[in-house]
Amino acid sequence: MHREYHRWYSQRLGRDMELLVHGHAGLPIIVFPSSQGRFYEFEDRGMIDSIAYKIDNGEVQLYSLDSVDAESWYNRSVPPRWRIARQMTYESYVIEEVLPLVRWKNWNQKLISLGCSFGGYHAVNIALRHPDKFTGFLSMSGAFDLSRFLNGYYDNDVYFNIPPHYIANLHDSWQLDRYRQNSYLLASGWDDHCLGESRHLAGLLQSKGVPCRMDIWDTWNSHDWPTWQRMMQVYL
Repeated sequence: MHREYHRWYSQRLGRDMELLVHGHAGLPIIVFPSSQGRFYEFEDRGMIDSIAYKIDNGEVQLYSLDSVDAESWYNRSVPPRWRIARQMTYESYVIEEVLPLVRWKNWNQKLISLGCSFGGYHAVNIALRHPDKFTGFLSMSGAFDLSRFLNGYYDNDVYFNIPPHYIANLHDSWQLDRYRQNSYLLASGWDDHCLGESRHLAGLLQSKGVPCRMDIWDTWNSHDWPTWQRMMQVYL
């Protein structure tokens, strides 16, 4: 399997950031790790191996990113305003630094975001905020209302980074038209504690005429890597 390691100093984030590329061609996919996860999480957890044949066949190419969750949503040592500001800076890093690498390496016009659990939030949020750059998302067991991380703090940046909040009030035709051209998939197990949030978000998107698919898996202990491995095999 073709594998690349990349590391560079991000002026936006003020520190080194690392990522892995798996695959030589195919549909480019930006992979976000789970809560406070690292760029090698999907490799360590067997997610890459679960679709190795698709990667080797040039069907998909995965770009697995590092997170800054410990510096943003989970960083209770700083005020909530700082936490959401760090989230915004992280998004800027993805859009302005990671995406140029993807486009330099892969000319496929489509681009998918993917993640499970907390990574599912990142995958959904960035795809919905940038529907002109991301043509779809796959969120497995994602949770999307992160306002509970901010101790009651709320401003415009918080609002526009909580998908159920801004989608409920969205009427912008430019954004909705692009949503309707893209492919959105939410998947969760029937016993997953995040199922309710996925169903709620799917309902909001569908109410706007956005064809968001919601799959509920009949499996036990579904908020875990074995289920997500099987989802990868089915959906990618």
